[in-house]
Amino acid sequence: MNVLLSPQPQPPSFFPHQHETNRRSPSRATVCDPELWTRLPPAKLRMSPFHTSMASNRKRKAEDDGDEMSVSPLNSPATQSRQLAPRPSKKVRANELAGRPLSLPRLLETLDITQLRTVLQTICERQPEIGEEVVKSAPKPSVDCALQVLKEYQDKLRDAFPYGDSSSDYTYYRVKQQLIALIDALVDFTHQFLPPNETSANLSLQYLDGATKVAHSLPDWESQSHRHHKENVYYEISQAWALVINEASKKGAGFVLHSGGWDQKLAKHNQQSGGRLGAAISSMAANVGWVGGSSGSSTSNTPGNQSSILDHLMAGNYGAPVPVGRW
Repeated sequence: MNVLLSPQPQPPSFFPHQHETNRRSPSRATVCDPELWTRLPPAKLRMSPFHTSMASNRKRKAEDDGDEMSVSPLNSPATQSRQLAPRPSKKVRANELAGRPLSLPRLLETLDITQLRTVLQTICERQPEIGEEVVKSAPKPSVDCALQVLKEYQDKLRDAFPYGDSSSDYTYYRVKQQLIALIDALVDFTHQFLPPNETSANLSLQYLDGATKVAHSLPDWESQSHRHHKENVYYEISQAWALVINEASKKGAGFVLHSGGWDQKLAKHNQQSGGRLGAAISSMAANVGWVGGSSGSSTSNTPGNQSSILDHLMAGNYGAPVPVGRW
């Protein structure tokens, strides 16, 4: 019995530490720690099965990677010889809508005459050099255009009058602004058509004929303090007539004055104004010799003689040699 119960000798183990109960197995973190393996003796490294297993796994992985690289499609001859086509860039749609302001020609089409004048005047006031360029480039106003502008001022004055019966003072202050605007425009256009700015006597006389009609249409106020507007206009018009008549008489012996019947037109205007065109009548009488068919003291200044001379001038017989001999 003693022989049977006696402990049997154990065979020598290849790994002695496996039978040591007090020896703690290394943890996973300890086994995987590279610094720990560098501190171990070479003999233990050669004898460690874990080290042997890791080395074999690393070698097997490297061989597998080499095999994969050898069979990779990138290393195949067909792939190397074939060039990949570049991917087309994304095209921008040409019909994408986006808001934008109008061009200058299209914007000017939307402006009426009043708005266009306001814009142009504002630009010229801000930049005087542009205003000078506009004055040089703008066409010369015609007589019809000037009279049309005056007619527009007349319409504004007429529309400003109050409805019904009103006192003269109330009506005057109601339309004073439009009245002064009409008179200022009349004076400005009158200076435009006077010599030396206007060299054509016929155009000057045509304008003065229409401007005098505008002066006749100005209201006659009951108050003496309000009548100076019309009186001043008649004075300006009369002086303008006299200046144009004097200049016209120097060209072609006053042919324009004789052929246009301006003496009769001026006499009619003077009668309608109540004799306020005295300066113009005096100039016409001094340069033409008669006004409105009135006879003079000299026989040579009678309308019949003047008309006879004018007829000969038109026929080309004035100054022709008189035949001598039997009639």
